[in-house]
Amino acid sequence: MRPTDRPTDTKLLQTCPPRQTQGGLVLIALMLMLILVGIGALSAAEIWSTARKREREVELLWVGDQYRRAVESYWKTTPGPRKVLPTTISQLLNDDRFPNPVHHLRQAYRDPMAEDTDFEPVIINNALVGVHSTSTAVPMKHAHFPRKYAQFATAEDYSQWKFVFIPPTRATTGPPVLAPNPGALPGLGGPRH
Repeated sequence: MRPTDRPTDTKLLQTCPPRQTQGGLVLIALMLMLILVGIGALSAAEIWSTARKREREVELLWVGDQYRRAVESYWKTTPGPRKVLPTTISQLLNDDRFPNPVHHLRQAYRDPMAEDTDFEPVIINNALVGVHSTSTAVPMKHAHFPRKYAQFATAEDYSQWKFVFIPPTRATTGPPVLAPNPGALPGLGGPRH
């Protein structure tokens, strides 16, 4: 075969049916479209994940506040002049110090930031003063907290979001007492002896 007898590129293109040349362009277009759809799906997943984390933060603030309010309610409803704090979460669920049990907390809520995990109790001198998350994830929210939770703005992870009730330093009826083992919370002074 002589060099002049060999078909040139233009001759090959002319001899190929039009479908084969168009098929390559369609395949390239399809691949580009799949890449763009994949990028869009990743962006949507990231946005969804961020929205879900923000929702769980709102839930954490609500649930944590329910625990703090329950501890405060337990302390305030203590019969007599000497107030006591609970020692367990179960006492918040079913306070049997009264003829009809009082439910300061409707249920034992799960930690929304650490799925399938309970909150960690905050215990001071054998008294339950609140709860905190067990999650070590970094919070998204760093501002605009309610005043009682202003310290959350500097938290490095969710486990530092502590929802606690500290009794007033001086009640008109006497200093607070922690149940069942009387003791003092830091900065509240000691128990009377």
